[in-house]
Amino acid sequence: MKRSLAFLTLSVAAFLLLAPVLVALLGATQPSEVIARGSMAWLPGGETARNLGEALTQGAGTAPVWRLLLNSAVMAAGIAAGKIVLSLLSAFALVYFRVRGRGIAFALIFLTLLLPVEVRIVPTYDVVVKMGLSDSMGGLILPLLASATGTLLLRQFMRDLPRELVDAARIDGAGPLAFFWHILLPLSRTSVAALGVVLFVYGWNQYLWPLLIVTRAELDTVIVAVVKMIGTGEAMSDWGAIMAAAILALLPPVIVVLALQRLFVRGLISAEK
Repeated sequence: MKRSLAFLTLSVAAFLLLAPVLVALLGATQPSEVIARGSMAWLPGGETARNLGEALTQGAGTAPVWRLLLNSAVMAAGIAAGKIVLSLLSAFALVYFRVRGRGIAFALIFLTLLLPVEVRIVPTYDVVVKMGLSDSMGGLILPLLASATGTLLLRQFMRDLPRELVDAARIDGAGPLAFFWHILLPLSRTSVAALGVVLFVYGWNQYLWPLLIVTRAELDTVIVAVVKMIGTGEAMSDWGAIMAAAILALLPPVIVVLALQRLFVRGLISAEK
């Protein structure tokens, strides 16, 4: 009985989560005027090629979606890579270097979890503009590089490693950088992969910061562009192309999650131990 109830609950939750994706998939196959009238059929139509072509090459009033996907991929990959590098170095320093104020530094890093981008967006915007990084990929990536979450995850992983590894490395004459590069980094592979998946999806789904810092259409991310495709006032929206663009925007993070699924699960399990 309990297993049946759990299965039913999970099935309902999965349906609720997948229903918008199903609507977008069906909408990407049907004419825009049918969707606008609210009479979209619940069977695939024959406009898939036109809608995908319109989204990829024209963008329905924005830059072509292939360009927007590239912008999002560069931004998400840059954020993920930068956060991982900074998190590895900060966690390494917090765990293996015994210096004064280490506990205070960790507490301050932890407190930054209370200050998301939305809370500090005005001063961050002011700094980025004064540095001349608005309307640039650097302006999209650099303000989002610090990661307290990554530091906490990797710090916990490093604390769980046997201290004998450090002693053995010292006996062999390995310095801090050699220990980090040849021993610690290979052992952190699964945790880094799990963190990378989370951070890539985080960077890909950013909306408010790219919307604020970028004014040129060719630098828009695909998440921002999908919203801009929706016409305002009496303007007619190309709903078929919008649905196709939404599906295309969904594919890269799904591919990343599926490709790194095993490492992602192993990294989460090892982080919990």
